[in-house]
Amino acid sequence: MILLDLLPIMADSVPSLVRDSVPVITPHQVASEIKDFDWSGVINNVSQGVVSLAFRLLAAIVVFIVGRFIINKLHNLFRGLMERRKVERSLMTFLLSAFRFTFMFILVVTVIGLLGIETSSFIAIFASAGVAVGLALSGTLQNFAGGVLLLMLKPYKVGDYIEFENYKGYVREIQIFHTIIATINNEIIIVPNVGLSTGIVNNYSRERIRRVEWRVSIAYGDDVDRAREVALSILHEDKRVLDGMVGNHAEAEADETPETSQETKRRPWYLRWLGFGKKRGLASEGAEKVVSPVAAEIDCTPSVHVEEMADSAVIILVRGWCASSDYWPVLFDINEAIYKQFPERGLHFPFPQMDVHLNPTLD
Repeated sequence: MILLDLLPIMADSVPSLVRDSVPVITPHQVASEIKDFDWSGVINNVSQGVVSLAFRLLAAIVVFIVGRFIINKLHNLFRGLMERRKVERSLMTFLLSAFRFTFMFILVVTVIGLLGIETSSFIAIFASAGVAVGLALSGTLQNFAGGVLLLMLKPYKVGDYIEFENYKGYVREIQIFHTIIATINNEIIIVPNVGLSTGIVNNYSRERIRRVEWRVSIAYGDDVDRAREVALSILHEDKRVLDGMVGNHAEAEADETPETSQETKRRPWYLRWLGFGKKRGLASEGAEKVVSPVAAEIDCTPSVHVEEMADSAVIILVRGWCASSDYWPVLFDINEAIYKQFPERGLHFPFPQMDVHLNPTLD
């Protein structure tokens, strides 16, 4: 009840309190305040702010122009270095793009900081976006990393015949995320690079020469020495079949136009430091070709062996060597020659057979 009695009194006192707290402003006071206002200080502050902003803007423009000029020069220098080092074209394009994007981003952030804008939040937002995109594209980034490894380590190159899992074909293109393989039937297979960079890849074209094998069945009772003579004569008649000691690796060709030491000395020190002034290939004029230290010679003499005495035939193993590019033509042509010449030389291809003996006492 006491609270209810106090409410009217409190309500009457509030307007008076508000009136007392708000100062009364008259037109004379407004005119006096305007007259006494420090307009020169405001103008001075505004002029200083405009001059400071103009200087900041001019410095940002100068830094941006100079920075972009330096980035372009470094970009061209980097590209020339990779071209000289014969970096893969796809990898070179990507690295140059990443180089330009990274340094342009740093330049833009620097220019924004010169303008007086806080860049920490901007960098934090960019980093958070990068983490989110990285998590969303984790599989794609793995393929990208695999593509970079393939282009740098070069376990195979364009034109090589490779086998990966159940896929065989010629490498048509090595991209950043995928490798395109064309099969013998001209079927295009796109394989992610993450599997090729971590899996087992059989490169049939890596070495200069390959061994070809034929397994031929002759009948029991045929002369094995005769079969060996016929098979070796077929191999010797084919000029693509190698014979004797042959180098396994191709020789590393030297540069056609090696730089002289005087030309090297004329180059600026930073170009020599980056490798533009170093000589590659020949150490001097008249030097011999450089051969890889792992190069070895292989005995490519054709051979014929009795591999197995099967149920219905004697299996002879015919072995020969040829260039990797001639593998399939040699395989097919020798197959046809064996099929034609073995019967002409008195050798027989047996058919699977089974002897069945009937017991006449069982009726």
